[in-house]
Amino acid sequence: MKKPENNRVVVVGYEVATSLGYGLKKTWKRAVNGESGTEWITRVNVNDYPCQAVGEIPDLDFDQYSFLTKREQSNWFSKFIPLAMMLSHDALTHAGLEVTEEESYRTGIILGSALPGLDGYEQTLSLLNGGNYNKVSPFLLPNLCSNLSCGKSSILLNLKGPQYAMGGACATGNHCIADGAKIIQRGDADVMLAGGVEMPILEAIIYGFGNMNTLIKMKEQDRAFNAPGLSSRPYSKDRNGFVLSEGGAVLVLASLDFALERGLKIYGEILGVGMTGDAKHFTAPYDKSVVKCIELSLEDAQINKEDVDYINGHGTSTKTGDKTEVKSLTEVFGNSLKDIPISSNKSQIGHSLGATAAVEAVLTLNGMQEETILPTINYIEDPELSGLNFVPNKAINKDYSIALSNSFGFGGTNCCLVMKKYV
Repeated sequence: MKKPENNRVVVVGYEVATSLGYGLKKTWKRAVNGESGTEWITRVNVNDYPCQAVGEIPDLDFDQYSFLTKREQSNWFSKFIPLAMMLSHDALTHAGLEVTEEESYRTGIILGSALPGLDGYEQTLSLLNGGNYNKVSPFLLPNLCSNLSCGKSSILLNLKGPQYAMGGACATGNHCIADGAKIIQRGDADVMLAGGVEMPILEAIIYGFGNMNTLIKMKEQDRAFNAPGLSSRPYSKDRNGFVLSEGGAVLVLASLDFALERGLKIYGEILGVGMTGDAKHFTAPYDKSVVKCIELSLEDAQINKEDVDYINGHGTSTKTGDKTEVKSLTEVFGNSLKDIPISSNKSQIGHSLGATAAVEAVLTLNGMQEETILPTINYIEDPELSGLNFVPNKAINKDYSIALSNSFGFGGTNCCLVMKKYV
């Protein structure tokens, strides 16, 4: 094998879709204002099931893109695929890049989803009508392939470099960014699109998560009973489950040399990556592996724990998950943790599974540009987690240079990123 080139990896573009709106501009404006994207469910009818609060992308419009013709939308009926195409197109546009034929084999894409294609499969089952096989689309199987988010985006944008999908449950987005960065770092590509997409609001998915007691269930005494925007409340005393959301984000990563040669605007640098597995339990987080993951990310970034200015927490709003994360952070950072702002974007946009870490990476990088840390809304202090700055309820102005972004997923998969402001 050839010797790795050890390139520096920077971020030159990005785009997001969240329950606050399609596009970073809409999402950021509402997020800074402390708004929530959680509303009562409209995509499907779950009757009187108590999990009614979700995060739907409110202005998702495939028709606005000329490449998503009616025929394309009919063929690609698993919605994570057209969403990936939109975000990849817009992220590359934001970067000001058009991939030439000469550069195409040095430009790749890695996207992921936790639960890809289930809407397409459900749609197909509803058309079978007791065994009428002619109702099954010849496009069904490609619609269920997780890598078609990458495949269709690569066809659209002429990306012929490394191309594959990843599935790391709720850590997927960070895994994709980490792998994309490592590919550039070792010299196998100059540019990588990386991120995650998720369209999970389906009856069976809601019932499945709800019956696991991981989603918030509306009870009359709960403060969100008549106010869905209060449902997601990470690190709070009365946190009671996460809010399932749609979402997606794609980042454009590049080697520093490539970005400088082409005069691209640089929004930040991927400084370090940490990855671990719990080998403990298929859903419950394990603090020892989380601690190791954070430590590995700092080691890879070649920084000390004192250098971290902000922590973008995983913060799902589950009792055990939040407590385990705070315990792990305390073990790594010790008494200095009280001086580091920690916030969870899931308080505002809910939990978009395989997409969520990528969305959070974009919001963290954009916060560096805007010198703003987004809040943990709906926060009420938990005595068990007291003494820390969770940036309660309102965004704060802060010029920060180095951020840690945590993500942990089912199966015991963990991935932490360290990102740095580029100056």
